[in-house]
Amino acid sequence: MRHLATALTASASALALTACGVIDGVGGGDSSASPKKGDNITVGLLLPDKDTARFENFDHPVITKEVAALTNGKGKVVYANAEASQDKQSAQFQQMVDQKVDVILVDALDSKAIAPDVRKAKEAGIPVIAYDRLAEGPIDAYVSHDNELVGEIQARAIIAALGSKAASSKIVMMNGDPADTNYAKFKDGALGELKNRVVIAKEYDTSKWSPTVAEANMKKAVKAVGLDDIAAVYAANDGLAGAVIKALKDAGATKIPPVTGQDANLDAVQRIVSGEQYMTAYKPFPEEATRAAEMAVYKVQGRDIQFDSLTRDTADSPTEKKIPTMLVPVVALTKDNIKDTVIADGIYTVKDICTPKYAADCAAIGLK
Repeated sequence: MRHLATALTASASALALTACGVIDGVGGGDSSASPKKGDNITVGLLLPDKDTARFENFDHPVITKEVAALTNGKGKVVYANAEASQDKQSAQFQQMVDQKVDVILVDALDSKAIAPDVRKAKEAGIPVIAYDRLAEGPIDAYVSHDNELVGEIQARAIIAALGSKAASSKIVMMNGDPADTNYAKFKDGALGELKNRVVIAKEYDTSKWSPTVAEANMKKAVKAVGLDDIAAVYAANDGLAGAVIKALKDAGATKIPPVTGQDANLDAVQRIVSGEQYMTAYKPFPEEATRAAEMAVYKVQGRDIQFDSLTRDTADSPTEKKIPTMLVPVVALTKDNIKDTVIADGIYTVKDICTPKYAADCAAIGLK
């Protein structure tokens, strides 16, 4: 999978993965499990929470739009958000099985806990595609980003920011939720760059990616390490980054040390413009959402050639091996490349980012 990691571009046009042609040995899931239907199909979409802004603002609408475009306006998306409750997501999953949707796209809140639901869908003849996080159970395909690379570029940003002082610098690691399968990849990628290059003074996991939990843990870190001795903070995503920065401000910090993030939330991009947040790992989620919609439609319609052309890689879960997989590259977003990433990709406009509060900061970096 490392060959994809070198393609660090946020442009959707960089991934021309819809070319036809059978890919030997990849994407060879049981296509007979999904009926060959026409355009009148129903895609079930299960997303995990509303704290992560991208899910409601981008993933859901992009997938809905793409399904419609691929089915001449006849296909539809049935959507549910678990709002950070595993029990709720399981009930939503069962409801989709009961409704006999044609395919389910699921971003599992808990990859292990969702496995029984995936098996029920399989027994009902409904293919399941893991979206963004690799779920356990007999899933048919997986679409996400190179998540180890996410941790790597976050950590590299910290090392670059600390420069020659890195070896003696104390940092705090604010990791994500261990129930998330991406957690280990983010963390492993980061530790691969940070170990023996900085001093990891404190490290915390964050249940359900909760900013409230992260803020409380950051307050503990400040007391344990000392406000002035924290040289940087590895925050696994933007929600945690915002909580970390709030805790540092509340503790009296007048200058915020480098803080990482992930997802390119609007408030995070604005914090980067103002200098409060150092960077965010931008994962071109419209590209991920578009490809997920394509995979879902092609799977249901039995278009194996097109499906296989999207799933050129494989991934292993604790329960399944060689799952047909597509990985979308990621890029480190800083104040230097905002125009070339989220603005160029149509995620935000300059007007969205440069509200009156941030007008002067935007002007200072030539964002106007």
